Amino acid sequence: MSNTETVLDPGKVHLWSDDYDGHDVISTRTFGFWLYVLSDAMLFATLFAAYGVLSYPHSYYTGPTPAQFVAPWYTFAQTMALFLSVLIYGFAMTSLKEGNKAGVINGLIGALVLGIVFLGLDIHDVMRLVAAGITPQVSGGLSAFYALTQVHAAHIVAGMIWILVMLWQVARKGFTEDVVGRLISLRMFWQFQAVMWVFIYVFVYLWGYMS
Repeated sequence: MSNTETVLDPGKVHLWSDDYDGHDVISTRTFGFWLYVLSDAMLFATLFAAYGVLSYPHSYYTGPTPAQFVAPWYTFAQTMALFLSVLIYGFAMTSLKEGNKAGVINGLIGALVLGIVFLGLDIHDVMRLVAAGITPQVSGGLSAFYALTQVHAAHIVAGMIWILVMLWQVARKGFTEDVVGRLISLRMFWQFQAVMWVFIYVFVYLWGYMS
């Protein structure tokens, strides 16, 4: 008779442990950081809502509308840079599972370089707009546009600083419990920025260009 057909005494079945051993540090911190990501998502949801309210032609007053100044093909290059950065970070996490320190460091460097490319393209685009007189002061719609895109850019800067810190910690400390937990949290943060950028690219740049 198989184990699944074995007759059990309900009085002797242990449905849970009587002793609480506690959660490990990494899972606890990962759950806590996941709660932060949810709160960050609420921030972006607010910015998207503001942009949605101010995305109609009358909200741009006498200034240009997105159809006149956004460059979706240019920002598509940003999209590819950020997606590749997330992909390379994924390779770094694969190396982490294998205990390959060099692979983790190389992956972090690759993700950082592509993050710099993304940020450089963003700065160049902002400078192009400012040179043309398209600034947040022109209209409410442009204020919402800058707030949404540049808050995301600020998150990218924070992520790049975090990557630099992790490069130092991996090289200096190796794969300690704290370092591994921080690498996992950073992966969540970096992937979240890519997800937010998809929404920005679709609703701000593509939709704005076609409206």
